Amino acid sequence: MNTNTIMQTLKRGIVDLVSDEELLKKISSGKKLRIKLGVDPTSRDLHLGHSVVLGLLRRFQDLGHTAVLIIGDFTAQVGDPSGRDSTRPVIDHDTVKKNAETYTTQAFKVLDRARTEVRFNSEWLKPFTAAPADGVAELITTAKSVTVSRLLEREDFKSRMKAGSPVSLLELLYPVFQGYDSVAVKADIEIGGQDQIFNLLMGRDLQKNYGQVPQVVMTVPLLVGTDGEKKMGKSYNNYVAFNDHPNDMFGKMMSVPDELMYAYYGLLTEENVDEVRGQHPMEAKKRLAGLIVAKYHSDDEASLARQHFETVFSKKEMPSEMETHRVEKAGRLSYLLVTSGLCKGTNEARRMLAQGAVRLDGETVKDDIVFEPKECVLQVGRRQFRKLLV
Repeated sequence: MNTNTIMQTLKRGIVDLVSDEELLKKISSGKKLRIKLGVDPTSRDLHLGHSVVLGLLRRFQDLGHTAVLIIGDFTAQVGDPSGRDSTRPVIDHDTVKKNAETYTTQAFKVLDRARTEVRFNSEWLKPFTAAPADGVAELITTAKSVTVSRLLEREDFKSRMKAGSPVSLLELLYPVFQGYDSVAVKADIEIGGQDQIFNLLMGRDLQKNYGQVPQVVMTVPLLVGTDGEKKMGKSYNNYVAFNDHPNDMFGKMMSVPDELMYAYYGLLTEENVDEVRGQHPMEAKKRLAGLIVAKYHSDDEASLARQHFETVFSKKEMPSEMETHRVEKAGRLSYLLVTSGLCKGTNEARRMLAQGAVRLDGETVKDDIVFEPKECVLQVGRRQFRKLLV
């Protein structure tokens, strides 16, 4: 591809670019560039919101450049304040470590492993808070180059202070830590969601202070979750995870509002959105769901997931195959919902009952009855089934 075509490919769907001239210069240099993306392992699963920026990173890889995937095992314990109206809960080290293990494998469902350099930012940030004098000296040097007024420019902090919501000193340091990541790995370009623009620009500032050529900054749109309101995230329970079962993934995609579906086509696929708009919405949504399942599982599983959806929901039938659960003694239905794996805890089970989301052999049950062992089908919502055996 010529330079113009490459630039068009890389800029497709971009929100912020700092700057166009610098990107052109780096692309034209012929140098193998280092493209940085940082992700904090705050949950077990990557979801489709992550795939938007991972997709851009893959575009750079396909052009021969190196993806530097930074797992923020240190910064995850600090808590990114981006887009937050309150302080994030502190995550303990063991949880972060377990989450990080899943991130490094799931990311390769999108990225080319051979062209990916995986780094953990505790490698260079942990010495900042440890005893060695060199680490402390580095922290002092970095902190001296960043002014409080610069940190307070970010809209998240302005809004929270105006509302009387506290901003911790640790949160003020977060963009400094993320910016230092760029110094540590000598990033040529950093990419992220549009809510990350302040943190990414901090990386440019720190690189200049350390005598490095500042990175180009590129941001992508935030993917709205399946509820059609908030950005996709586990805390909002509106996400589609890379590791979701094909049937669950297909069903979640079918719950996306029609208008949002076209944004998903544009951000998550290579399909022509104008052509998609000419299709019947239901068929277009089924095609979208199939494309997503095929990408993270396989074509065969996408086909089976569609058959399952049409059997259970379109034709109002029970699935022909479902997981089984053996019931040995009588007990509260809420307890059975948890032990069968349909609910994560008794509070969720009781909430599902109150909402009328629980069925026994197709009959809605709203009370936490005592369930006497019998063979039947227990259902929660539209997609979860268990065949109960005695």
